[in-house]
Amino acid sequence: MNNRVRINNQIRATELRVIGEDGKNLGIMAFSDAIILAQRAGTDLIEISDKAVLPIAKIMDYGKFQYLEKKKAKSAKTSAHVSETKTIQVKIGTGDHDLELKSQMASKFLKAGNRVRINLYLRGRAKYMDPKFLRERMERILRLITEEYRRIEDIKAGPNGLSLMIEKAK
Repeated sequence: MNNRVRINNQIRATELRVIGEDGKNLGIMAFSDAIILAQRAGTDLIEISDKAVLPIAKIMDYGKFQYLEKKKAKSAKTSAHVSETKTIQVKIGTGDHDLELKSQMASKFLKAGNRVRINLYLRGRAKYMDPKFLRERMERILRLITEEYRRIEDIKAGPNGLSLMIEKAK
């Protein structure tokens, strides 16, 4: 929630665009007139937007305003989708059956909406093998994945081998 919300006498602007309690636009008026309207209604004058050319203020109860803002923030937080990154590790000598199992797991992860990092783990001399051969090994597992996907990052070399990241195609 925005902690810099100004209410009543904290508002610095001399002219405001005022919105009534019912959400109706009351037009542009002087600050003094707007504060008097708010006091007559037994509510507060709350500055909603200070960035506009003419700041926007609303006549409403400050407690209700805070409640609605917290409610908005909470609903935005719950609707945000957090995707997890799952990792699948493959070695050069991984057999066809094991590759099929790992690609099924990757498909399952993608279906659930997770990102998948595929690591081709290289040890010892395998790190110095032909890069084309190593890329072909990575492509081999990608061909077995049944779910539609897109590459987030291309195959890149790391200290322990090659890796790439994929996610479900939109």
